[in-house]
Order: sequence, then C-alpha cells, then structure tokens
Amino acid sequence: MSTVGGFIVILAAFGQIFLFILTSERQILRMRLAFYRNIMRQEMGWFDSNSSGEMTVKLTDDIGRIHDAIGDKLGTAIQYFSGSLFGWTVIFYYGWELALVMQIGAPFLIISFAWMGVVFTNMTTLERKAYAQAGNVAEEVFSSIRTVQAFNGQEKEAVRYEKSLFDAKKYGIKKSMASGLGQGASWGIILSTWGLGFWYGGKLVRDEDYEVHEMMAVFITALVGCQCFGLALPAVLTVNTGRAAAYGVFQILDRVSKIDSFSEDGLQPHTLTGNIALKGVHFTYPSREDVKILNGLDLQVPSGKTVALVGHSGCGKSTVVQLLQRFYDPDVGQVCLDGVDLRDINIKWLRQHIGIVGQEPVLFATTIAENIKYGREGATMDEVIAACKNANAYDFIMKMPDGFDTHVGERGAQLSGGQKQRIAIARALVKNPKILLLDEATSALDTESESIVQDALDKASKGRTTLVIAHRLSTIIGADAIIVFNKGQVAEQGTHAQLMARRGLYYELVSSQASHGRVSLAENMPVAPKTWSRIFKLNRPEWCYIFVGCVAAFSNGAVQPSWSLILAEAIEAFAHEDKGHQKDKMRDLSLLSLGIGLSNFFSYFFQEYMFGISGENLTMRVRGLLFRAMARQNIGWFDDPDHETGVLSSQLAVEASTVQGTVKTSLCYAILCIGNIGTGVVISFICSWRLAFATCGFIPIIIFGYMMLTKLLSGADNDGRLVMEEMSKEAMESIDNIRTVAALTKEQKIYDQFEQRMWTPFKENMRATFYVCLISGATMGMSYWSFGVCFFYGSRLLEDDDISFDDIFRVCGCVVFCSMQFGRCIAFAPDFNKGRKAASFIFSLHDKTPPIDAYSTSGAKPDKGTFRSTISFRGIHFRYPMRKDVKILNGLDLSVDPGQTLALVGESGCGKSTTVQLVERFYDPELGSVYLDKYNLKDLNIQWLRAQIGLVSQEPILFDQSIAENIAYGDNSRTVSMDEIIQAAKSANIHNFIQSLPLGYSTNVGSKGTQLSGGQKQRVAIARGLVRNPKILLLDEATSALDNESEKVRNSARFKDN
Repeated sequence: MSTVGGFIVILAAFGQIFLFILTSERQILRMRLAFYRNIMRQEMGWFDSNSSGEMTVKLTDDIGRIHDAIGDKLGTAIQYFSGSLFGWTVIFYYGWELALVMQIGAPFLIISFAWMGVVFTNMTTLERKAYAQAGNVAEEVFSSIRTVQAFNGQEKEAVRYEKSLFDAKKYGIKKSMASGLGQGASWGIILSTWGLGFWYGGKLVRDEDYEVHEMMAVFITALVGCQCFGLALPAVLTVNTGRAAAYGVFQILDRVSKIDSFSEDGLQPHTLTGNIALKGVHFTYPSREDVKILNGLDLQVPSGKTVALVGHSGCGKSTVVQLLQRFYDPDVGQVCLDGVDLRDINIKWLRQHIGIVGQEPVLFATTIAENIKYGREGATMDEVIAACKNANAYDFIMKMPDGFDTHVGERGAQLSGGQKQRIAIARALVKNPKILLLDEATSALDTESESIVQDALDKASKGRTTLVIAHRLSTIIGADAIIVFNKGQVAEQGTHAQLMARRGLYYELVSSQASHGRVSLAENMPVAPKTWSRIFKLNRPEWCYIFVGCVAAFSNGAVQPSWSLILAEAIEAFAHEDKGHQKDKMRDLSLLSLGIGLSNFFSYFFQEYMFGISGENLTMRVRGLLFRAMARQNIGWFDDPDHETGVLSSQLAVEASTVQGTVKTSLCYAILCIGNIGTGVVISFICSWRLAFATCGFIPIIIFGYMMLTKLLSGADNDGRLVMEEMSKEAMESIDNIRTVAALTKEQKIYDQFEQRMWTPFKENMRATFYVCLISGATMGMSYWSFGVCFFYGSRLLEDDDISFDDIFRVCGCVVFCSMQFGRCIAFAPDFNKGRKAASFIFSLHDKTPPIDAYSTSGAKPDKGTFRSTISFRGIHFRYPMRKDVKILNGLDLSVDPGQTLALVGESGCGKSTTVQLVERFYDPELGSVYLDKYNLKDLNIQWLRAQIGLVSQEPILFDQSIAENIAYGDNSRTVSMDEIIQAAKSANIHNFIQSLPLGYSTNVGSKGTQLSGGQKQRVAIARGLVRNPKILLLDEATSALDNESEKVRNSARFKDN
C-alpha cells in the first residue's frame, strides 16, 4: 500500500505544484500587463502625485508577492488544510465523544488565527507603502546620479533612503510579532486540548465501552491533522502577504482614468482646419490646488497662423500647451478645436494631429531611427532622413559609426543636449502634424544650428497652426501674433511691431533682453566568496536574537517527534490492567501535554519575533549596502543599458527582500526541520537502530533530489531575473516619460512591446518548471516509501522478537513527522536558492571598486588658500565608455585662469559638455590629463574636487523635496542656514516667486520638479549651484529655460559671484 501510495503522491505532488505554478505564472503575466496598461491610460494629474519608482516597485515586488501567494504556496496551504480537515472528519467517525471534547479549543483557535490574519495583512499593507516610498527615493537618485555625485550627495541620499526604510522595518517587526503570537497561540491551544483529550479518552476507555485502538486512532489522526494545520501556517502567511500587496495593486487596476488615452470614444472628424480657442479657462494643477495658474484665460489661434506666447516663468504658457494636448482638463471654461470642445474629441485622434517639441527633450533608450519613428507609425527611412535634414540633425547622425542605428542611451544620455533637441524636432516633423506646438524648441541649440533649425521650423509652420513658446524673443519676431501672459491672463496681444509701439509689458521684455547679450560658459556581476558568512556578519548585532530564535525553532521541531513517545506511553499504559495505573498515567500525560502546549506558545512567539527583528534589521543593512554600492559607481557604469534606473530600482527592491526572506523564513524553518529530523532520528536509533538505519537509507536519495532541484532552480532564477530587470527598465522609462509617450500616442505600441517581452520567455520557463516539479514530486514520494519500509521491516523484526510493538510505533511516528518536515524543506528550497544568488549579487557589486569611486577617501585635499583654481586640459583624447567607436575629444589643449569667464561654443556634439564632465571627473580621459593648478585631477580626492565646483546643468534636476532642501543640496558637507538659502534664491531671481507660494520655501517641488515650470526649475538649480560659493562655476546652458528678466538678473549675479 505504501509503495502504491508513494507513486500516487509523486503524481499528485507533481500535478499540484506544476499546475499551481502554471496557472499562477499565467495570471501574474496577465496581472502585470493589466497593471501596466492601466497605468499607461491614467491622466497626467494622477502621475503628478504618483512616482514611476513607486509604480515600478508595485509592478515587480508587490505583484511578485501576489505571485508567491497564488502559486505553489497556495497549493501547499490547500494541501495541508485539506489534510487537517480530513483528519477532523476521521476522528468524528472513530469517536465522536472524544472528538467533540477535543474541539473545546476550536473557538479560541479560530479567534487567534483570525486576529493574526487581520494584523498581519494590515502591517503588510503599511510595509508595502513604506517600501514603495523607499523605491521612489532610489529611482529619483539613480535617474539623477550626475547631479547627486556632482554635489557629493551620495551619502546624504543613502541616509535619506535608509530613513524611508524605518517605517517598513517597524511594520515588519510588528508583523513578525503578530505571526509569533498567532502561531504560538494556535499550537498552545491545540496541544492543551490534546492534554484534555488524554484525560477524557482514558476515562472513556476505563468507564465506558470504548476501545483503546479507537482512542489511539482519534489521537494519531488528530495529531497528523494538527501537524498539517501547522505546516499550512507559513503558506497561509505568504498568502496573506500577497493579499496585502494585492490591495495597492488592485487599487490601480480598478482606477478609472479621468482622461483615458486608450478610449475609443469621442469624435474623429474627417477634416481638421486647426482653429484653436480657449474660452474663460481657469486652471489649477491637481497636485497644487492652492496655486491658480490660469485665471479666466481667453485665447484665439486662427488656422494656419503662428502665434507666440511670451511672459515670465510660471505665468501659464506651458500649461496652455498641456491643455491643448488634453493632458489636463480646465477647472472652468473650454478648450476648443474648430469649435468643438476637446472633451468631445477622441484623445488619440487629437494627439495624432499635434506635433510637440518640448523644452526638455525626451528620448527613449533605443536607436536614433526608432526614436524618430515614434513620431509616426509606419514612417519610412526616407521620411526619417528628410525630417532629420530639416532639423539639421542628418550630418551629425551620419558622422556616427552606426548612423541611424546608434543607441542613444537612457534618456538620450549618449547625446549632447543640442543633438537630443534636434532629434526631438525631427520626430515632430516626421509626423507632418496639422498643429505644431513648440515649447522652447531651440533652447538647447548652438547659434549656427539654431538659425538653420529655426528656418526649418518656420517652413514647417507654413500651412499649420503653430503655437510657439519662447524666452528668446528674437525667434518669434516673425510670428503672426504675439500674446503676452501675465498672472494667467492675456495682458497684451498683437504683432511684434504693434506691441513695441505700445511700449507695454512686451516692450519691457524685449528691451531687457536686448540690453544684455547671452553668454554661455561651457555648453549649452562575478560570484562573491563566502556569501553566507558575510550575510551572517551583517546580522552580527542581532546574534542574541538569532540565537534565541534558533533555540526556539529547534525546540518547536523537537516537540513533534516527541509526541510519538507520548502516544507510545499511552498505548503502554493501557497494556496494564490496573485502572489506577491507567488513570495516573493518563493524568501525567495530560499535564505533560498542557506543559508542552504552554512552552510551545512561547517558543513559537520567540521564533517568529526574534527572527523578525533580526530579519528586518538585516533587510535595512542589505538595502543600504546595495544602495551605497550602486551610488558609488562611476558615471560610465550608469551609462550601460544594463544599469538603467528601472533595472537598479528593481534589483534594490527584489534582491534585498529575497535575502531577508531566506535568512528570516528559510533559515528559521531549516532549524526547525533540523530539530524535528534530528530528534526523530535520535529517538529512532535509541528505540531500534536496525529499523532506524533502514528508514534513514532514503535520506541520501532525498538529499540528491534536493541538490538536483536547487541546480534546476538556479538556471530558472537567472532567466526570470533577467526578464524582470528588462521589464522594470522598460516600465520605468515609459512611466517616467509619460508626457512624451502620451503626446506621441504610443501608449498602445509601448504596451504591445511590453506584452511581447513578457510572454516570450514563458514557454521556456515552463519547460524548466516541469522538471523541477517532477523531481519535487519524486522526493515527496520517497517519504511514503520510507514509511512503507518502516512497517515492512518492523514487522519482520517483531516476528524475530528483535523489537517491541511500542518501539515500532515510536519509530514509525518519528518517520511520519520527519517525512512531513522533509516536505517543508523541499517547499522552501526555491526560496533558499534565490536568497543565495541574491546575496552573491549584492556582495559582488559591493566588492567592485569603480575606477572613479565617489566614496573614495584617498587623494590630495589642498588647504584653503593654497590653490588658485586654474584649470588646464593637456592633450585630452576621450571617448564615452558606451560609444568607443566615436571620438569626442582629439588632443584638446585648453587653460582657464582664476577669475576668468570662458565660453565654449561650437556645433552640438563637438565636446563642450564633455569638458564639463571631465572637470567634474565623471569620466577620465583616455590620453592626456586635466589639471587643477599643479594637481592632476586623478591625484585629488574626488569629493574635495567636486566640493570646489558649482554645476548648473542644461536640464535641471530637482528632487522630490522642498524648495529650501533642493537649494541646500548645493552643499552637503554642512547644514546650510536659511539666510544662505534665501540669499542664493535672491541671486537666482527666484526669491519673490517662492515667497508668493502659500508654503514659501517649504513648498514641495514634486517628482523631478514637475510642480514648477522649466524656468523656475532652472533658477532653483542656479541657486543650488551658488549656495556652496564654489571656486569654479560650470554653466551648461544654464539660462536656456529662463525668461528675459530672469536671465538678465542671473547673468549679472553670475559675473558678480565670479
């Protein structure tokens, strides 16, 4: 029977595991796709309040936990719960009176289990929110790593990241406490009711017509049933964790977008004239409802005309562009196209007829040709080439070895600002739109390119309705109409000549720009050794917690095979005919059961609570370790597509959690299994070494099966991780650049690409899963065969009088419990293997010393007053690490003396911004040296060097903090006073604007500064560069996004500071 049962178990276990994994993989794939699709269809107001980092954590980590909850762990929970339920059914059949008495603790059991589930779920929900916030910090830092390292902010960001983990740690420990109390109470109640059962069962045998074998059948079945119940609890906790993670995921899945870009509803006119009208428009951004942007705006843009919008930063110009694309709907009033309210027009149709070039061009991490083809589906290469020629981009593209197949890097990092801008213009022109929106479209171009591209844009504007936003007023003199904005309303309107003759606000703007010319400075994983020992060293401060947890886990494991001794004692008691002896014996066993139940309550509590404390502290350290390991890497490392922001954020969330799960859960249950199996083997050998030796012969086979299982899982884990990293990278890029994606109406295309990448590896993974499940089932079947051998060989020894029946019972009882614990070990094998690989990855990256180490303490630190800040470039040859085939600098010799202002000009891509990055030592030259006075930059301490430099980049990066904190970020070596912050803001001409905000300097700028206009962000960035009072000031098109008055004041302040 046991042999047949073993084969049945193999088939049943294989079917259970494989089918649950198969269905869960399919469901999770569909869930990820549905989640991603629903994100892509949300309105922009929702994205203003929800970061891409948070969404990526939900897409990877949270849905990964749902995956665990509905996969083989759910099958395990059902398996053991069904075993428990069947056990309770059997005991009522064999002896309903005794079974009924043993149910006296059931209400308390249900209450404790329900309480544990509620608390566990609530704490998990709060924990996931805290981790999502931490993921947002990580995404923000890695996507802005140049800014972070330029201001020596990597340690400050590591501290900020760790602070965001404190709440998660607190909730995780509370969750472990709830788990310990719940499991401890459950086992305490179960064992106590067994004690009551011993007493009442003995009474029934002595005083009524109740057979011993009936009582023992009830007890053994109840014991196995409760054991099944206990084995189900870890799986149930995994399911509860998945349920908690699902709450946040389904909130997004169920959310209905207010402006649905996937909607098929709305008018799709056959013809489009291009008349634009804004009628009495009032508007506030959903995330800043206390700041009104447009205040009863009335605006007319006739078909085929070019209308320019001018005004100070923050007056609402860019807001009009976003309303025309229907990124937002007005609070009051209408935005109309050919007399039709945009809310009545199909969104996709509307955006397909609008071409947009923004002031901060966004490119995707693909080739130049693919980026341009995003402008129009099905565009031919001839059309792409023509658009590039019109945008003055063709020549520089063809100079690259890969031409149009050149990969532009994350956010176009492999191209200069001017090159990115021209590709963005080509992308708009290839669309051949009826309406053209140019939001500072030439701000990042050099003078020669600007004139050529402006001429191309002028030609492209003919026959189209064109709306131009420009701070450089010379580019809009020829516009058919110029509209001057002031405080969200039209202040003036007319042609350039009319407005100049009126001598109003426009006249002041032109005069202020003409009185001060523009000046430009600069330009516009191996296996880690001793993985587990290093993990435990990280956990060394909690060694006392781990020790207590291990002792508790071992004692929990030892309790279960010890029950075979108690049952054997009960059988032996009834072998005596003296009822007084039977009564005393059963009373002693009852009290022993009660004592074991009480001790089990405390041991389970300490097991979960102690491992919870150590595990959560380990998680914080591992996440901090991995964050610092990533933040210290050189900029060339971040240029690698394999290290894009989405990949790094996913690794940070998943790898650390995997290590924690291994140490906290897998180690805990491994110790429990050692206690269980070790105690069982010792008892078996004491009772009958021959029988024990025969049954233990299956252990090497089971261990071999476990090793094969681990090897197969290793390959599957590698493939799965690569797919997850690629998915995270693509998801974060598209969510981060959602405005560009929406403007190009590429939500469906990007979703289709995402879907294809998700389904492609599915079949291969299922093939590997088939063999994993087969070995897992065979290993479980071995346990039943060992049970059969125990009975068969035991009966032979009994015939020869080499063993007593009681000893057979003791050995068989130990075999039962040990077999079930082997099943538990096998269930956690995947988690253990994942943890080992995750730990190896973390330590490999930690051990990697980058060629330019942001954390390095070596190098010279000249004393104040001993250097004059003379910068010299001597014979510099340079190529970017990811573009070895393109030489950027070819023997550059250059020198800048203290107090001098040096302007670097030239065509885009000629190396101007590269010199800025070499001064910051983001890269080292291939040949030649960069000197500060007599010091080679390589000989200087990297943090000291960067502390002497103030950098204002062409595309300003702000962090999701207050304005004051963003300005103070300029000097992370000390606490910057509020007076210094205000002075820097005044120098950057941003103080008055900040004071006008309801929260002043405490106003949060939003993710990447989305709550501010381009000019406002640039001025905050300038204030940040000035607050450290640098010896060297690098301005890379630092005024490209400023209005005329701001630029005039800023340039004046700059020369004053120099």
